[in-house]
Amino acid sequence: MKPGTQFTLDVAARRTGAVVIGGSPLRLVRLGSAGTRMLDRWTSGEPLTESPGQLRLARKLVDAGILHPKPPAGPSPADVTVVVPVKDDATRMRRLREATAECGGHVVVDDGSAEPVPGADVRHEAPRGPAAARNSGSRSAATEFVAFLDADTVPEPGWLDALLPHFSDPSVIAVAPRVRSSAGDGLLAQYELEQSSLDLGAKPAPVRPMSKVSYVPTAALVVRRGALTAANGFDEQLRYGEDVDLVWRLLDVGAVRYEPASVVRHEPRPTVRAWLRQRFDYGTSAAPLSQRHPERLAPARVSAVTTAAWALAAVGHPVPAAAVAAGATALLARRLSTSTRDVPPAEVVRLAARGQLGAGRLLAAASRRVWWPVLLPSRHGRRVLAAAYLPFAAQTASPGRLALRIADDVAYGAGVWTGCVRHRTATPLLPQFTERPFAQGRGR
Repeated sequence: MKPGTQFTLDVAARRTGAVVIGGSPLRLVRLGSAGTRMLDRWTSGEPLTESPGQLRLARKLVDAGILHPKPPAGPSPADVTVVVPVKDDATRMRRLREATAECGGHVVVDDGSAEPVPGADVRHEAPRGPAAARNSGSRSAATEFVAFLDADTVPEPGWLDALLPHFSDPSVIAVAPRVRSSAGDGLLAQYELEQSSLDLGAKPAPVRPMSKVSYVPTAALVVRRGALTAANGFDEQLRYGEDVDLVWRLLDVGAVRYEPASVVRHEPRPTVRAWLRQRFDYGTSAAPLSQRHPERLAPARVSAVTTAAWALAAVGHPVPAAAVAAGATALLARRLSTSTRDVPPAEVVRLAARGQLGAGRLLAAASRRVWWPVLLPSRHGRRVLAAAYLPFAAQTASPGRLALRIADDVAYGAGVWTGCVRHRTATPLLPQFTERPFAQGRGR
């Protein structure tokens, strides 16, 4: 990490005495007196120095997602080659080239278009898929960095200004911008603007499976070319999910960050039918991904005790559910009391409530997106599904948007189940249980 880097504290992180709690998954870090003073200075705007102690603590808190770095400088856009895979869509090329004119080079890969794309640098005579097209483009790049951009994306001005400084940290090998849907008319366009599966939100984060940002799409991604080679590029056997697979393999090489201060616009599918097909296709990727990365994919990763509390509430037993939740809170308090005396009882209760609500959101999402085929036939199951959609119903007065949310989940879930049948695996359907409410660490 480069001296001169400044930091912002994650909006969800909390401090109590010499303890800082935050990150995803949730971590509790006990700081010594020197560490507490360092964190105070950083959150007041002082930059990182060359002190080895500062560098170690900064790395620990950044990797945990408690602090987010703001490096002072990075490589130049001239060190970036833009790689664009395209098939039967030559009209957007001029717009994309103009939006990325500051970059050092462009490689347009025509992946077997019926009519050759004018000005394409590489052409596949027959379609080989986006993974192969991106591999061909990156092999033709000569710069240190490769920026993958899909043909239907348009970066906003200054998109590289927030991404490239992260590469001043040699451990960072890839950085992704926020991919937001382009504004448009109609209900589907409005829905995608608010709920696009490519939009990972407005908060920066390290990319880590089973965390707030568990992957980033390669519709827009800047990567060190050497790290891409070390990870053996995209898996060309994958038609869908090739971006998730690459990002998870890159994590075995170095760090990947999500930086929403940079924005790239993406055009959604023009019709509901095409959009539902896309959601179904995305769902089918879960099965092959689970076979390649069995520990990194599950519909939910939650505490077994917390799951039991929500299950009891879902089937109409609120009193036993409250008793189980209270027991989980008491267990958390006991664990904290044996490891640190710096967490007051009120904070223990708040942590327990945060864990319960977080688990509830994960279980609700899994119910809507993956488990609906087994929930729908029963009365209790339908009650669970209805409860899972209550937040959306409360947020919008539009029945049409709620219908699109349901259709989105149904299409994706159907794809997940189809992929599981094809690949003869149930892993994408099964939750992962953990008894640890959070990880613990010690800072200087």
